[in-house]
Amino acid sequence: MAVSDTLATLAERAKAAEDHVSQAATKNREQLQAEVDRAREDAQAQAAELQESARDAEAKISQWWAEMQQNWRNHTAKVSSDIETRKREHSAARAAHEADRAEADAAAAVEFALAVIQETEYAVLDARLARMEADDKAR
Repeated sequence: MAVSDTLATLAERAKAAEDHVSQAATKNREQLQAEVDRAREDAQAQAAELQESARDAEAKISQWWAEMQQNWRNHTAKVSSDIETRKREHSAARAAHEADRAEADAAAAVEFALAVIQETEYAVLDARLARMEADDKAR
């Protein structure tokens, strides 16, 4: 798949995520739990796919990207662990504190995603320019 096609998939996935989050307000607890479980499974599958992709492209990608992918895997594992820990907490005050933290984490994740999208645009455009320059030099 071409990088530009992958970028289009990213835009579609961002829209789907926006729709799912908007629809969450209309769901009951059981429906929302099912949606959370699905989102967690999807995130874990995407992380596994990223890991496999990184292994396949290890010789081609920069060390910075390899480290970024490892950091992302570590982050997703910690988020999953933190979510499970939060579920075991029982007091109302503790639950409210954990909800505040979960909302802050979600806001930070969105900000991170925005930064990644900007970096992605730069990387894709730079890759196209590098390919043009390589093609020009090959002529």
